Amino acid sequence: MKIGIIGAGSIGLLFAAYLSESNEVTIYTRTSMQAEEINEHGILLNTASERNFIHIHALPIIDWRGTEEFTIITVKQYQLSAVIEMFSQMTNVPENILFLQNGMGHLKLLSHLTASNIFVGTVEHGALRENGFTVNHNGKGATNVAVYKGNSDAIHQLFCAGSGDFPFFIKKNYREMLLDKLIVNAVINPLTALLGIRNGELVENQFYFHALKQLFTEISFVLKLTDPQKHFEQVISICKKTAQNRSSMLKDIESNRMTEVDAILGFIMEEAKSAGKAAPITESLFFVIKGKEQDGIEGSF
Repeated sequence: MKIGIIGAGSIGLLFAAYLSESNEVTIYTRTSMQAEEINEHGILLNTASERNFIHIHALPIIDWRGTEEFTIITVKQYQLSAVIEMFSQMTNVPENILFLQNGMGHLKLLSHLTASNIFVGTVEHGALRENGFTVNHNGKGATNVAVYKGNSDAIHQLFCAGSGDFPFFIKKNYREMLLDKLIVNAVINPLTALLGIRNGELVENQFYFHALKQLFTEISFVLKLTDPQKHFEQVISICKKTAQNRSSMLKDIESNRMTEVDAILGFIMEEAKSAGKAAPITESLFFVIKGKEQDGIEGSF
């Protein structure tokens, strides 16, 4: 199957490396320089047991025409609007599109797309991009996919494109699937980003754990979770399972990049506002993250 991957960050490189084992993959990069690096070196995939150079065809995103059988969008939430705008300029919109973004803010952008089949997904793998062509697969997980619009036939093709080390699972309800990931991200990401700690320290340090519980309680109240204990146990489990990992938001702050806080905590704030509920902890964390984001970006110039 011909697969186009939009975005060459850690997730884009990871997906391109694994899916290229049995598919014709083209990865589209933000810059021509990164495309040239990938075409010259391939993608260097580092796992706990080996290092592999994988040949991948790369093009700058300005050359994307959407002609592949399946398109996977891996850019960050704040970069998504520009990609969506490209769809409006295409003669033929891709038939099968999978969106892999954190949070739930992107759902309102997808409602206007004319693609036949639109899917959304959540990624459980741990990945870190070292440079333009090198990605570390720090933690093996799975990719969950659900139908947002259309039918699931193309998803089954994608499942066949995966492997035992890179599995895909289908979920019945896209909103529940995204909500599960949102809750985890909303608790772990902002706290680790502000404290500058690895995920496991949130449960190892009794004071950090108290802050985690307070934030979770507020999020549970805002989202009206029907089984908060299940979600809380999931948060704790992921903290322990990824104890040595640094969250994506922490890595963004450390690298003076924009974060996805708008799509994560911003979504919860919108839900609170529409329900007439107060969410002071969420709001405070949101504004402090935005402040660190601004300081980092301004300081990098």
